Amino acid sequence: MTEEDQKKLLQAVASHQLDVATALKQLTASPTMAEITNLDFDRQQRTGYPETVFGEGKTADQIIDIMRQFTQQGQTVLGTRITASKAKLVKRQLPNLCYFPIARCLVNGALPTEVTPTTIAIVTAGTSDLSVAEEAAVTAKVFGNQIERVYDVGVAGIHRLFAKLDAIRQAKVVIVAAGMDGALASVVGGLVASPVIALPTSVGYGSSYHGLSALLTMLNSCAEGVTVVNIDNGFGAAYAASVMNHLKG
Repeated sequence: MTEEDQKKLLQAVASHQLDVATALKQLTASPTMAEITNLDFDRQQRTGYPETVFGEGKTADQIIDIMRQFTQQGQTVLGTRITASKAKLVKRQLPNLCYFPIARCLVNGALPTEVTPTTIAIVTAGTSDLSVAEEAAVTAKVFGNQIERVYDVGVAGIHRLFAKLDAIRQAKVVIVAAGMDGALASVVGGLVASPVIALPTSVGYGSSYHGLSALLTMLNSCAEGVTVVNIDNGFGAAYAASVMNHLKG
């Protein structure tokens, strides 16, 4: 509430147009979305990619309000890190939204029908890396990319990777999601000509320090062409991969 709004409220109380209890309720009310958000409706025109809303830390009502405003503008918006319980509340108000439970992503609007002729390969070390990898997969699809999933091919059974190597080598960009020791990114980096985006996950026992061990391994990779995003940042990995995949030539 602005200072001018507060002044009008006090004047209404003074002139007996508003009782004290109602005025107090308005003064102590939580700020509305209009007061606390500054939505970026020009992002797609400016960058070529739709707006993305980070759902963690936002209430269902806040997400509903944001999604509704983008829908009214006829724009696609991607919501990430949205739990199933929160998504259920959102979909009660906006039933046309599509929820991807493993990825924890909400999308309004249809996925692009025109996709890149080249592919982003999304590779995981294990099934436990799936939620982060699927966040990357959904993001890449919303951004108009053709994707190839190659899951559960970690170094503990390296023969599984070699069986899928042809499909990985055909990709223009490769995202490798791995927790534990994070070694898979270096292995893939030494076997392909495409750029590799290493995506550390917070999967592992105590000494993995919630993904820090994998992150440090990937940062110290001796394989050429490997770059690294933050722990569990499937969205960030997919965004960077999409930019590379859309490059001409």
